Amino acid sequence: MKVQLFIPCFIDQLYPQTGMNMAKVLEQLGCELVYNNRQTCCGQPAFNAGYRNEAKAVGHKFLHDFNSSSYIVTPGGSCAGYVRNHYDKLFDNSSEHNQCIGVQEKMYEFTEFIVDVLKVEDLGAVFNGRATYHDACGALRECDIKQAPRKLLQNVRGLELTEMKEAETCCGFGGTFAVKFEAISTGMAQVKTQSALDAGAKYIISTDASCLMHLQAYIDKQGLPLQTLHIADILAGNQ
Repeated sequence: MKVQLFIPCFIDQLYPQTGMNMAKVLEQLGCELVYNNRQTCCGQPAFNAGYRNEAKAVGHKFLHDFNSSSYIVTPGGSCAGYVRNHYDKLFDNSSEHNQCIGVQEKMYEFTEFIVDVLKVEDLGAVFNGRATYHDACGALRECDIKQAPRKLLQNVRGLELTEMKEAETCCGFGGTFAVKFEAISTGMAQVKTQSALDAGAKYIISTDASCLMHLQAYIDKQGLPLQTLHIADILAGNQ
């Protein structure tokens, strides 16, 4: 099965190994990977900040960097959710509308693609530790991703998965929200990390690097006994 890889900005610039680990897992599952090195951003930051014309310009490039001939898989639930739920609004009544709809239908977040399309729940991964899962807003609320990552994590050898009470609560990042409303954003990170600690977790796992970056910054500043990990890094582990 041919798969186009879309690597979000946060992964490309800050966590490239996560992108490599996603590719590793997909290759192990027999996927033929295609990576267009001309790809850039999906346009979500501009859209969320209210710059619709700029977002459309970036989206125009995205529609030409990818196509609807094969699946598009990304290790970012918020990016997948943005493309699937907002691109048709940007390109409504335009010459690119049909192309946009085709791309939207092919866009998948990494874990939902594995579980829902490839029908795989056990990757033979190994990771020793007690962890909890953070439902990133984009993945949960825009893609309805809830069970797929948990099914995959429950089959990781050595991993003890525990649910925290605030699993579905926003971490406080929200892109520019964290800059404009720093105090609120920090308070939300405090609630999330305390919930993970209350669950006895040593690791917080999620589908979105932006959430994890925000939480890890708070963890480091407070000196908390926690570590954030992207789910692709867990699923690629074998020792």
